[in-house]
Amino acid sequence: MSQDLPPLNALRAFEATARLGSVSLAAKELHVTHGAVSRQLKSLEEQLGSALFVKDGRGLKLTDSGSRLQDASSEAFNRLRSVWAELQRGQAEAPFVLACPGSLLARWFIPRLDRLQRDLPELRLQLSASEGDLDPRRADVDATLCFAEPPWPADMQVIELAEERIGPVLSPRYQGYGRLREAPASGLLGEALLHTSSRPQAWPSWAAGQGLDSRVLRLGQGFEHLYYLLEAAAAGLGVAIAPQQLVADDLAAGRLVAPWGFIPTQARLCLWRPLRSRDPRAERLAQWLQHELCSVQ
Repeated sequence: MSQDLPPLNALRAFEATARLGSVSLAAKELHVTHGAVSRQLKSLEEQLGSALFVKDGRGLKLTDSGSRLQDASSEAFNRLRSVWAELQRGQAEAPFVLACPGSLLARWFIPRLDRLQRDLPELRLQLSASEGDLDPRRADVDATLCFAEPPWPADMQVIELAEERIGPVLSPRYQGYGRLREAPASGLLGEALLHTSSRPQAWPSWAAGQGLDSRVLRLGQGFEHLYYLLEAAAAGLGVAIAPQQLVADDLAAGRLVAPWGFIPTQARLCLWRPLRSRDPRAERLAQWLQHELCSVQ
C-alpha cells in the first residue's frame, strides 16, 4: 500500500467540511465553489476506497473512517496554524496575547494593569476579552486566564493560581441592608436574588454549601453577564453572588459587603497555555498573578 499523503487540497476540503459539518460552509471558508469541495471529497473517497461521510437528514455525518481521518487532520492543521501564527507574531515582535473573560478583565485585571506593565514591561501585553466560552487552544492567543474546573486536558499546561470562592454581596445602599447585614444565611431565602444566565448554578451551589434548600431560592432580576450583575448590586438593586476575586476591590472600597463570607467551589482561577508554547513570559505572568491574588485569599 502506498505511504504517500493524500492531496493537500483534498485534505483541506475534508478537514473544513468535517469541522463545519457542511460542504457549503467549507466552500465559503476556503473561498472556492460548492462543487470544488464536493469534487475534492469524492476524489479523496475514491483514493481511499471508502466513504468518509454519509447523509444525515440535511447534513453530513462522518463514517468511522471519516472520524479517524478528522482526528488526524484536525490535529495536523491546528498545529500548522499555531506554528504559522507563532512565526508571524515572532517576525513582528508581537506582544503576549492573553484571552480573558470580560468580567474578570474589567473587575480584577484592568485595575492592576498599570502595576503589571511596570513590573513586567517585557510582556508587551495584548488583551483579548470575551463573555462567551473561551478556547485556550486558539492559535492567536498565547495564554488564557479564566475560572475552570478540573480535570485538565492532556494537551494544555494549566497553572492553578487560586481556588474560586463565591459568596453573596450587596451594597449598603440596598434597602434591605440594615435587616440583612446581621441575618443568618437563611435570611436570603426570602430575597429576590440578582443572578446571571452565564452561571445559573451559582446560587444553588452556595445554598447547598450553607445547608439550605436551594429549591426555595427566589430569583429576581437576571443579567446576561457577571459584570452587569455586580454593577446592579453596587447600585443597591439587590443581592448578587460572585467570585471573591471579582469583588475584592469593591469590598475594600466599601461599595459592596459580604456578610456571609465566601465558600470554595470546585473551580480554580487558572492560566492556560498550550504545551507546544515555549514563551517564557507565561511563567513570569503566572508568578505575577499568584502574587497579586495572595491579597484576596
